[in-house]
Amino acid sequence: MRRPQLQSTFARAVVPVATGIAFFALLALLLWGVAAIIASNSEDASTDLSAGFQDIGRTDTFAAIVAEDGPIVLPDLLGDDRNVVLDHTGSDPQSGWVLYAAYPADRDASCEIEQIKGTRQFTDCEGRTIEVDDLSAPPVGVRPLVGTDRTLTLDLTADDADA
Repeated sequence: MRRPQLQSTFARAVVPVATGIAFFALLALLLWGVAAIIASNSEDASTDLSAGFQDIGRTDTFAAIVAEDGPIVLPDLLGDDRNVVLDHTGSDPQSGWVLYAAYPADRDASCEIEQIKGTRQFTDCEGRTIEVDDLSAPPVGVRPLVGTDRTLTLDLTADDADA
């Protein structure tokens, strides 16, 4: 038995294209439906897609880096282009870790800083030279944590949702 074939040139050109468009439209509707079902499950949905904790590395390694080159500026860990500055003081790599927001304490977050290479000093948006202690504190709850395995982790989850 012979299969039916399209007779006109127009039908042979249009039917495969229309079939392909119909297939992809059906696939798009199916994927949209699956996404709608997943998104409607609000208990499992997260409003924050970024990680709450940032593993930095071994405390002794980073304490040596800070001692030699000054505090470490970590870009955009809090979101919205909010950088943080990781500092270490003292001789014990297990303690003395401090986290700062990367702007002066007497200015707002729009006043960006730039580190003076190899020092503990920064230049702010007005050209002032400031020390690391003059930087703003991060949101409440954002802090460095030292694990029992001597690794440094940053807790980036602020205690206050509005922080």
